[in-house]
Formats: sequence, C-alpha cells, structure tokens
Amino acid sequence: MNHLLTIIGIILSFSLVIFSIRRKYDFGFSLIAGAIVLALFSLQTIPPYKILYGISNAIGYSIDSNEFTTETIELAIIVTLIFMLAKSMQTTGAIGELTKSLRTFFSKGGTIAVIPAIYGLLPIPGGALLSAPMIDEEGKIFALSKNQKNFLNIWFRHIWFPIYPLSIAMITLCSPKFSNIPITSLMLADTPAFIIYGIIGFIVLRLFLKHSKDNLEEKTRYIKGLKFLIIPFLPVILFFFLQNIFSKERSFLISIFIDIIILFLLLDIPWRRYLKLLYESLTWKPAVAIIGIMIFREMFTVSGADAVISNLLEMISTPSFMLIILVPLVLGFLTGYNLAGITLSYVFIQPFFSTAGIGIVGLTSLIFMSAFIGYLISPLHLCNVLSSEYLKTDVTGMYRFFIPSAFILLFIHIILIIILSPFF
Repeated sequence: MNHLLTIIGIILSFSLVIFSIRRKYDFGFSLIAGAIVLALFSLQTIPPYKILYGISNAIGYSIDSNEFTTETIELAIIVTLIFMLAKSMQTTGAIGELTKSLRTFFSKGGTIAVIPAIYGLLPIPGGALLSAPMIDEEGKIFALSKNQKNFLNIWFRHIWFPIYPLSIAMITLCSPKFSNIPITSLMLADTPAFIIYGIIGFIVLRLFLKHSKDNLEEKTRYIKGLKFLIIPFLPVILFFFLQNIFSKERSFLISIFIDIIILFLLLDIPWRRYLKLLYESLTWKPAVAIIGIMIFREMFTVSGADAVISNLLEMISTPSFMLIILVPLVLGFLTGYNLAGITLSYVFIQPFFSTAGIGIVGLTSLIFMSAFIGYLISPLHLCNVLSSEYLKTDVTGMYRFFIPSAFILLFIHIILIIILSPFF
C-alpha cells in the first residue's frame, strides 16, 4: 500500500510538472509544487521532518551535520551569469558578428550544428543557454520553428557526452566504487554511439533545411567576429587550472565571471552602458529553476521513489539485461540528471551483472548511455529548461523530434554493444 501511494505520487508529481510546463508556468515553481506532491504521498513511509530536512539539504544547509554547502547557491549564480552573458552578447551584436564569421566557413546550415557543439566543450550546468541566442538568430535565416531550433541546440550541445573524459558522470562510473575500468575503455565502447549521434543529428538538420533557401551573401571569409570564440573556449581553459584550487562549481563561477569581463574588453562600448546591459539582462528565473530542480531531486531520494521504481521493475520479472538498460534510463529521465541516473541505479542493477551475458566494459557503456538518453530527453534537464525558456517554447514541444532520435540512438547502441562486447 505504501509503495502504491509512492507510485501514485510519482505519477501525479510528474504530471503536474509537465502540465505546468505546457501551461507556461514558471518551471522552478512547478518543480517545487511537484516535489510537494511527491512528499505528501510519501508521508506514510517517511516522517514529516525528513521532508523539511530534504528541502534544507537541497538549498544548502544540512541539519543532520549542521553544515552549510554552497553548491546550489553557486549553481544558481552560475546559470544567472550565463543568462546575463548570453543576453549581453545578443544585445551588443557580438552573437551576430560571431555567427556571421562562422557562416562563411561552413556550408548551408552547418553553423547551426557547430555553434552548440563548440559550447558543448564547456561542461557548465545549463550551458545550452549560451548557444541558444546564436541558434535563435541563425535559425531565423532558415525559417526554423522554435521547437526545431530548440532540438538542434540541445542535440548538438550534447554531442561530446559519450566520449567526454571530463564528464563527472563518466569519471564517477569508471571509479573504483563503481565499474573500476579505465575511462579510455568506456570512451572506446561509446565511440560508435558518438558517431551514430552525430549522423542522426545531421540527418535531422538536413531534413529541417530541406526546403529552405540559402540567401546568404557572404562568399569571402569574414574573420572579425571570430574573436568572440574566446567566450566559449576561455572557461574551458580556465577550468583546467582553477579546478586544482577550487570546487567544480566555484571554478565555473569564476570562469563565467571572467568571461563577462572579457566580453566587455572585446566590445567597443562604454563601461556604464555595459553595466546597464548586464543589469537589464538580470532575471530570477534561472536561479529559481536550479532551486526547484535541487528540491525535486532531494524529494525524489528522500521519498524513496528511486528504490520503488527499481523494485517495481524487479517485481515484474524484467530480464537482467533489460533491467540494466531500463533502470538508468528511467532514473535519468525522472531526475533530469545524468549522474543521478547512474549512481542511483547502479546499486540496484549491480546484482544482475553476472546474468546479463556481457562484460563489465559493455555493461558500463549500457548504463552510461541509458542514463544519458533518459537525462537528455528529461523535462527536468536544465539545458532543456533554459534553452526552452530563452526560445520561448517548452521542452515537450520538441519531443516529436527528440524521442525518435534518442531511442534510435539507444537501440543501435544496444545492438552494437551486444555484437562488439567480446572485443572490449
């Protein structure tokens, strides 16, 4: 009975969040409302004070250990600064200059893939927000819809994830506490998925551009706007140095702050006007989205929803191989967090490894890609939230492109792992 109430709570909370997104309500507050629903349906299994503890932990204060943590606050500041940086680049014409230059180096529509892929090298939470303004401008040239622009921005932003060695999810999954394999082994196993991912993206891009006309006049190389490429690349470079001194979040925070200063130095405008532009681009919505996500994730764990889902899959006699795919996929989707999909699911599916018939490298790749696909299409995924917010659409609007592409990728990857696993 208790598990049934938790399952009902999960269904109702996610239905509320998705309904609210479709109705254009604020995403952060929608998540908080969903978290409250989930918590209320879990009161028969957890004491009420656990809910308060969970909210406190999510915001940054652990009542149990009497310690403050700054992760949530720093993430909220990071995405706020990213939004300010992106809006300032658009308002000052920096985005227009950069896209104008990139356009002269790539074929029809190629810039739409290159821009988010470049920014994808910057592993910042909600980083798709940086490329959203440029995709918006470039997409207008080819008369793309908001949902088409949103899909292309998110898809190409994450093209590096299957083989990106700086990914916290990849580092964690390969660590001794989990699969205990070299990161290079996982990268090798994921390489076919990376290639298929790129192929799917370019096929969809070409389909979107099939009936558009390329009326661009730039025939000669225009390099003036390339100076603004320093904006996505500088934080990556700074991160390598700063991570040895500060936490991951603080390193990104410092990097983005420096980026804002560098943008001013690249622009030929008075500093008072620049400060005014920054102030006008300030908004509370990204910060509330971060807080809402953190509270929802904490409630998902505190309520025991993750364990209930895993137990449910086990109770319905799902084959071991399918469990290893489904649990990370479902948890990645429900949490909107790649790392959560991996770490929460691993403890439940590890006992099934011996009967799956695949080696540890192949299993690790399946877990990683399943969690990644769930996270990629999740309405809670911060990149989806912020990109949709900027493009004035909603996450579910691009699902008719997103879901087929994502599951074709996962299906092909599963087949390839089954075939190639003996060689890993």
